[in-house]
Amino acid sequence: MSLRLGDEAPDFKAKSTIGDIRFHEFLGNSWGVLFSHPADYTPVCTTELGRTAQLKDEFARRNVKVLALSVDSLEQHQGWIGDIDETQHTKVEFPVIADEDRKVSELYDMIHPNASATATVRSLFVIGPDKKVKLTLTYPASTGRNFNEVLRVIDSLQLTAAHSVATPADWQQGEDVIVVPAVSTEEAEKRFPAGLRIVKPYLRYTPQPE
Repeated sequence: MSLRLGDEAPDFKAKSTIGDIRFHEFLGNSWGVLFSHPADYTPVCTTELGRTAQLKDEFARRNVKVLALSVDSLEQHQGWIGDIDETQHTKVEFPVIADEDRKVSELYDMIHPNASATATVRSLFVIGPDKKVKLTLTYPASTGRNFNEVLRVIDSLQLTAAHSVATPADWQQGEDVIVVPAVSTEEAEKRFPAGLRIVKPYLRYTPQPE
């Protein structure tokens, strides 16, 4: 069965390019991004791991730890990282899990037989400090992920976890947010002193809380 939003992200032990890790222990009190790749030494994946490495400071600023995974060996991962560093002009320092026995892939339903019976699809999970799944994304093998969108979603998740707000379509950091229906207008006026913009009784905007 595939993981659903709100499910606890399964814990696991695995070998990685930074040593053996236990997933929940590795995350600690941080947010996490776990994302899989069909195989090492593939062009789209090379650009994705490179882009993730380039965004190291952005993930760190958001208290997010990143882990990649494919079913290839640790030796292959180490060789591939050399290629990524060279071609993408960066340095991959986050762990890449070697899931040769496919235990983690099966735990997270990353193998879709109609796409490939052996390789992982391009899955991504955002996991909160409570170890619950906050976001799932699955891309086809031919389409590289948009990591600016991943960061945007993390910004929204972290903001909405701290305040009684939601983010509208195409929201970007710093833009107005929506007051959730569970908060009355009277309560919202007290909770959000920057003011309300009421379009409809159910559609109320306020400046992004700090």
